[in-house]
Amino acid sequence: MSNDVMTAKTTVDAAAEDVFAVLADPASHAAIDGTGWVREPLDPAPLSATGQIFEMAMYFDRPPDGHYQVANRVIAFDPPRVIAWEPGQRNGSDIAFGGWTWRYDLVPLGTSRTEVTLTYDWSAVPGSIREDISFPPFGQDHLDNSLGHLADLARLSRSGPPAR
Repeated sequence: MSNDVMTAKTTVDAAAEDVFAVLADPASHAAIDGTGWVREPLDPAPLSATGQIFEMAMYFDRPPDGHYQVANRVIAFDPPRVIAWEPGQRNGSDIAFGGWTWRYDLVPLGTSRTEVTLTYDWSAVPGSIREDISFPPFGQDHLDNSLGHLADLARLSRSGPPAR
């Protein structure tokens, strides 16, 4: 595998449809994130098709205040098997994509378990961006933590809210 790709894999105790539903809900992305950078969706509409743009508020501890936004374009959408997006920066009505992608591949294991592979791929990042950003900007633990958070959320969505 390329040095510009990082992957993590886990088995989730939830159906692929439940896992996919969590991933397709931008409101769940902050809870999935293993870095704490993702904050909240600027448009809470569920992801529903390739080409869809969804924007997220972000925070990274950097001067002057660390707050920024990303505009993500869905590049793969095949429920409940694959969902992927590429982050970009909006400049007016234009969006410049940086060349890195997030991809989740789901393999159903019966009716109540799913193998999930998370891939972070920065192989298309141009040299001009690599001069300013070191890739990957986080360690393997970020992907592992993200999959753990996803597993927890998918199990909760499967079982529903706790009884009162």
